[in-house]
Formats: sequence, C-alpha cells, structure tokens
Amino acid sequence: MQTIAESVVYNNYKGSVEKMGKKIFSFLLIGILIFSLVGCGTKTPVEPVVTDTPPATEGLKPEDGAKLVVWESQGPEGEWVKYVGEKFKEKYGVEVVYEEVPQVDSLKKLTTDGPAGVGADVFASPHDKVGELVATGLARPNEISAERVQNDFMKAAADGVSMEGTVYGFPTGIETYALFYNKDLIANAPATFQEVIDFAKGYNNPKENKYAFMWDIANAYFSHTFIAGEGGYVFGQGGTDKTDVGLNTPAAVEGAKFMVSLKEILPVNAADSNSQIVDGLFSEGKAAMVMTGPWAVKGYMDAGVNFGIAPIPTLPSGKHPASFSGIRGLFISAYTKYPNAAQLFAEFATTDEMLLKRFELTKQIPPVKALMENEAIKNDATVAPFLAQAQFAVPMPSIPEMGTVWDPYAAAFALMWNEGKNPQEALDTAATTIKEAISSQK
Repeated sequence: MQTIAESVVYNNYKGSVEKMGKKIFSFLLIGILIFSLVGCGTKTPVEPVVTDTPPATEGLKPEDGAKLVVWESQGPEGEWVKYVGEKFKEKYGVEVVYEEVPQVDSLKKLTTDGPAGVGADVFASPHDKVGELVATGLARPNEISAERVQNDFMKAAADGVSMEGTVYGFPTGIETYALFYNKDLIANAPATFQEVIDFAKGYNNPKENKYAFMWDIANAYFSHTFIAGEGGYVFGQGGTDKTDVGLNTPAAVEGAKFMVSLKEILPVNAADSNSQIVDGLFSEGKAAMVMTGPWAVKGYMDAGVNFGIAPIPTLPSGKHPASFSGIRGLFISAYTKYPNAAQLFAEFATTDEMLLKRFELTKQIPPVKALMENEAIKNDATVAPFLAQAQFAVPMPSIPEMGTVWDPYAAAFALMWNEGKNPQEALDTAATTIKEAISSQK
C-alpha cells in the first residue's frame, strides 16, 4: 500500500490499496515523460534543490516568504494536515496549503508537477513507493531528523522510509489488516478458519447477500495473507532481492489452494467482493466478518455496527495468516523551493503531539516507540488487535520492482477464484510476468 493497506490505501488508505494494482511506469518512461514536459516549453522547469551539506537541526529557520503545499489523502488524513498546518503557522509563521492527493498517487503526480513547478513541497506516500521515489530522484533525504527516526521510531517504520541506509521519510503511521466481526451476528471472534467455515454453514444466504466472511479477493494486498501465511513471499532477502520471486513456491501454492477453497463459503465473483461491496455489506449487517484495516473503523462506527476486531484466524496448517504491513510517511520533494520550511514541517508533523492528534483523527497507529505506552493507544480496543496481528505481518517490499508485482499478482488471484485456474499455473504465470517486467527495466 485510505492505504499499510491504502494499502493499501484508499477511500484514504483503502483507496490506495485498490489503486496499488495499477501499473507503475518504468524508470525509462518516467525519464522520458519528465524530459518531454520540461522540453515542451509550456512551463518554466524547476530544477531539484541540491545542497552540499544538510541544514543543521538547531537554528534551522524557514526561508523568507516560504509557503508550503502539502499533499495527503482526503478524509481524516487531510483534516490532520490542516490541523498541523495551523499549529505550524502559529510557531513558524509559514502558511501551509493542503491539497487533496491520495498518497498512492503522489509519486505519479509529482513526476509531472515537480518539474513544472506546481508540485507539493511535502507529500504523503506509502513506504512501498520509496524505492521509486529514490530511483527517480523525486524525494530529498531526511536531513533534519534521520537519527531521531532511527532511534525513536519502530524499526519497521524507520526501515520502511529508508533506502540503502539513507533515511528519506518521516513516518506517520504503521498499519496492517485484521478480522472485523459483527458481535450481533457472531459473539466471539473465531480463532481458526475452520470455525469460520462451520459458522458459514448456518449463516450464509446468497439470495440475501449474507455471507460469513468476505474480503477484497482480487486485491493482492489482502489475498497475499494466505500465500505468506504458508511461507510464500514476494521477493527474497526480506523483500530486497528482485532476482528471487517467491510467489509460486510450493508453500505459496499451498496457501493459494486454501484461499480458493473458501469459495465454498463465498460463492461470488471476485468483482462482487471488492472493498466497496465488502464495506457496504458489513455496514448493513449482512457480512458477518470481513478482513480489512484500521482505515475502516470510523466508517463502521458511523454505520452503527456493533463490531469487534481480532487477529486473522489461523490456517488449517495451524499457521497464522501473514498480512501485509505498511508504513505511511511524509516526504520532501526534490523540487521544493523551500527545503528548510518543508523539512521543519515534516519534523513538526511527526512529533509525539502531532502524531497523537493524527491517531485521534485517523486511528492509525503512530510508529513511535514511546507512544506505545500511551494510555489512549494501548487501551484502545480498535488498536490492540492490529498490534496483535502485526506480529505475524510481513512488510510490503519497498524496492522499485514492487511496482511490477501488483497487476499480475492480482490477475492470478482473479483467475484462480473466478475461472478455477490451477493455483500452480496461475502463480507461475504471475511470477514469469513479474520477472520479465523486471528484466525489461534493466
């Protein structure tokens, strides 16, 4: 990856998750696009700001006349940016303008808007885009608080906004998905998928769109949990080895076979179990259990659903499904005319106080070690289950090659589910397509 998750991401992070499947241009095409835009003569190109030495943390002041544009997703994330912007202006006297740009779209939009001089100074992005942001030169390193990020934030968060030892981002949230269940329909969360299957036998009624368990089937962000739970993986070496694609290993196939077996209790086309439909049926009290993330909490509360949240049930093998985890972060555009002000804003936005405000508005977990003991967080019933699931989660790879994965991987899930494609064959095709796409980028 509303989305880790948006994304993920996604209708805030959920919207991002749905968009993650979109193909990302190869670096060559990005280069050509930037060149053509700069050369068209319609707008004066803006060169990236480059400094030989990073600004000092102490005594750093915003540039005279600085005015910042910040991109973030709409909804509670956007409200948070507005709040931080007001507080930032009170402290530094710098005006902050919020523009609604889904975090998963920021890289693509900055590719064109940055050189044209109309892009953001600070933008939100999921961590799986970091490799591309760095490779395309769109993001500046975190020059003001890299040490703080490495020391005070969760390791997964620090690693998620870094590339090859350099910190680029300012982490704002860590997330994964879990099981939401309607307490009026099922009193206690099932611990195993066998319990889910048994419940479905007495609950399902396809004519009334009543199903025991639903998720966004053709969305690789979600369905990967079954693959990874059995030991399949996207890239080897913790997601860093692009030469080792593990989506069609025997373990991955085993996970896929179980996932497909769930069609017995969810006899619908994959397109009829996408995130919007899943959310709608859960909100209406028809879907008893759904697999989604913290971005859905507020909507379900607003819908009046009496829900609980729990870790995803265990697989028949006894293993825990391994959900994708994602890091949200703020990044500084390489094209900003106000690098000092931009860095100061991102630093200010990720202080404990501002991240607690973000938690209040979004329910996204702030990835700061000290805040894990904050009473408002550790005692929140909508947070603790995600922290429990997080121990089984696997980070989305952030290398640029991850962009080649989403479409063919999603297609494999759709083929297996809708057409009964043999899991080995479907995953072999996906793996081959990904390898060929990576090879073509060389």
